[in-house]
Amino acid sequence: MRIRVRIELRAYSTMQLSQKIWSAVQMVLILAGVCSATGAAAQTSVYSAPLASQIMQQSQQGIPNCSQGLLLKGMRAAWYNSANGALFTYEKNTLDKCMTLASTQAATGPQDSWNAGLLGGEFLRMYEITRQPAYYNAATSLDSQLTKDCTESSTSPCMAEPFLAAYATAFQHDADLGAIADQFLRWQKDVQPSRKDSAAKQPAAISHARFLAALADALPNFQHDKVDEQRLLKAFRSEADKWHPDNDTPLSAKLLHMYAVLKAVRFGYLPVEASNHAEGEWKKLIAQPLRPDAEDGALVLAATEMDLAKSAALGRGQTVLVDAWFNSQQRTNAAGQREYFHYKWNDYSDSGDSLLGHIFRGDGVNTDALYSAPTQANLAQAQYYVIVSPDNPAKNPTPHYMTAQDADEVAAWVGKGGVLVMLENDPPNADIAHLNLLADKFGIHFDDVLHHHIVNDKVRGDHIEDGTIHLPGGGPVFHDPHTIYLKDTCAITLSGSAQSLLNDRGDVVMATVRYGKGMVFAMVDPWAYNEYTDGRKNHAIYGQFDNFAAATELVRWLVEQHNALASAEN
Repeated sequence: MRIRVRIELRAYSTMQLSQKIWSAVQMVLILAGVCSATGAAAQTSVYSAPLASQIMQQSQQGIPNCSQGLLLKGMRAAWYNSANGALFTYEKNTLDKCMTLASTQAATGPQDSWNAGLLGGEFLRMYEITRQPAYYNAATSLDSQLTKDCTESSTSPCMAEPFLAAYATAFQHDADLGAIADQFLRWQKDVQPSRKDSAAKQPAAISHARFLAALADALPNFQHDKVDEQRLLKAFRSEADKWHPDNDTPLSAKLLHMYAVLKAVRFGYLPVEASNHAEGEWKKLIAQPLRPDAEDGALVLAATEMDLAKSAALGRGQTVLVDAWFNSQQRTNAAGQREYFHYKWNDYSDSGDSLLGHIFRGDGVNTDALYSAPTQANLAQAQYYVIVSPDNPAKNPTPHYMTAQDADEVAAWVGKGGVLVMLENDPPNADIAHLNLLADKFGIHFDDVLHHHIVNDKVRGDHIEDGTIHLPGGGPVFHDPHTIYLKDTCAITLSGSAQSLLNDRGDVVMATVRYGKGMVFAMVDPWAYNEYTDGRKNHAIYGQFDNFAAATELVRWLVEQHNALASAEN
């Protein structure tokens, strides 16, 4: 089975839709420059959220164009910058309408590797979010076809590498990454700015910008493949240095180049000053009418990176490790493989912390996981270590409990300047006793109690008021007011120099303490995980909460605290 995508016309042409959208969005951006954004969520989506929302409203008047994978990618990126669940729903509905499975006899030739790769990436991510097999089947079909096309073609460059690399990473095909890196280097030979891309019959500038954008997207998949990562970094930096857009460059190429450079700076692939040109181009862009050769998706993608550019260097060169040892739960994916999940950066489903990881990366912090017991040696390259809801036998038949030696190792790392984040859970769902071997060292003790318990009955459903906490703002962590949701928690008892950062109904909910040259942050719930952060959950009920905006402020505070401690040490 393979995927067939219906390519249909929209009610508006690209030019008409872009002009209608841009007229509305320019007014939003003008107002955004006059009025301050409310809350951290608004601060991270001042450009992309209004733009994506306007595109969504206009597009709903026509028929979805399934040939615009770039637009769907942009809408997903805007969703992750804003936690606006309507943007996710738009993408899902569009993919559902476009997707039909057909027999392999329907394949009559090579795919358009650029758009097919973009579409494949969206099917893959939709599977990772929803865990629905239909999206896995669509992504797998495209992966098989594109792998074949890219391997057999000797005349045209393969432009589907970001999807192929993401698929290989998601389904543990690490051996494929070398061949994908080779395809990138082959593509590089075809993107010289001085000539046309004859295979796709597009200006060389567009091919060059696509190459940079594709590499910026794919490089995170090579994080643990240092040889190929260095090969691709060399190629990226070489091409980024060769060419910058000018007045004759098509706007779509300008936007993709802008997106690629800003993302590369945020991930540490390019120096901070490399973003100056891209940011200058964006300021020029929003100050004048949009030229009619813009691609809506490139526009949204550039906007999402501009949203993040202001804080992209805040945590540059830093790494946050999420624990995958004390919480080492695994599940079986659609390919029949065992994979880690639950509060992990690469878990995009309700149970994951992928959006929290995105928030860290928005501040320029690299994300990684620790799959072994923590020692000073394997924590040495990290600035932050996050332990979330350690396993108990109800969650994992073979849990790895915190030991006294583990606690000594982590405490020593904190004392040297590390930032430890402990997000506990309620007693039925997490180990509390063993984590206290570590927490007690800092004067923070997790109490074996069940508070903020959410009762469900057939008439009223979840009693969400029992998990509602109002944050007034103006505090050391949360400058803006928020309403957050904590479902089934423990509580904290403090001693020594540990201090409460948030109390609710007589409980210490959030606490911190300085320890040596480092610090500890603790909370009674993993409250920032996807289910209650990404905006997909029933908006009529959960729309009153802004866990995403509050988590954005918390991450910013953690990075600022680390930077202040490091500066004081120096």
